[in-house]
Amino acid sequence: MKKISLLAFTLTLMFGLSAQEPDTLATQTAEAVQTMQIATPEDLIARAAISYEQGNYQQAISDYEQVAAIYRQVPDIYYNLGNSYFKDKNFAKAILNYERCLVYDPNNGDAKANLELAKANCVDKIESIQPVIFKTWSDGVCNLMSCRAWTYLAIALFFLFAVCLYLYFFQRKLVLRKTGFYLGIVSILLSLVCNFYANQQNDKISIREHAIVIAPSVTVKSSPADSGTQLFTIHEGLKVKVRSTLSGWSEVELSDGNVGWLPSAAIEII
Repeated sequence: MKKISLLAFTLTLMFGLSAQEPDTLATQTAEAVQTMQIATPEDLIARAAISYEQGNYQQAISDYEQVAAIYRQVPDIYYNLGNSYFKDKNFAKAILNYERCLVYDPNNGDAKANLELAKANCVDKIESIQPVIFKTWSDGVCNLMSCRAWTYLAIALFFLFAVCLYLYFFQRKLVLRKTGFYLGIVSILLSLVCNFYANQQNDKISIREHAIVIAPSVTVKSSPADSGTQLFTIHEGLKVKVRSTLSGWSEVELSDGNVGWLPSAAIEII
């Protein structure tokens, strides 16, 4: 799997110790992790990175979880947390955090690759209903950039449109006016497209409709009650769409279209 990303602080710490003997280095690094005074999120990240490199994945998970609770929109934190869970063989939580990383950084190739590796360790292999080709193509384009990137591009194209308006209305040369007219049409249309994709990416961040099954296995029922008819059983790591919630139960839809109710505690929202 792809290697975890490290902060410059951690690299500086490791390089500063690299001139020592290997045994001394390992001993002093372990002592540094144990005695490190944790005062800021940056310190937590540094300790988590060292713990990960030492194979102390539980400590890395604990530290990254604390940082993720503070910085909820930093994709690298979720990526590193996913790697830590993967190494700890908690594939459901690894999938959950890779998915969260991709919400904020949809074009992260490392997270995509590691997500597929984590999914390969899951029990359920459900065939998805393929959407129409236009939606597949549109979603692919949308995921090329984050919400912020699409927004910046939309703003830049709008400024280009303003320049084109100036050329069309205030320049006397015919070639400049034609350039302003046609380029202005293209730029404003592209700006609207970018704004559309920015809104789509923003909806993915603000409206969380999908969740990951974190319980080892859960029976999906026909109604939100223990007495409901048992429909089928799903296992940890499966991604589901949450349609509604009621009194501690969630109505979920699988990628193959099957629908049912399960306890809300069995899933965690992406």
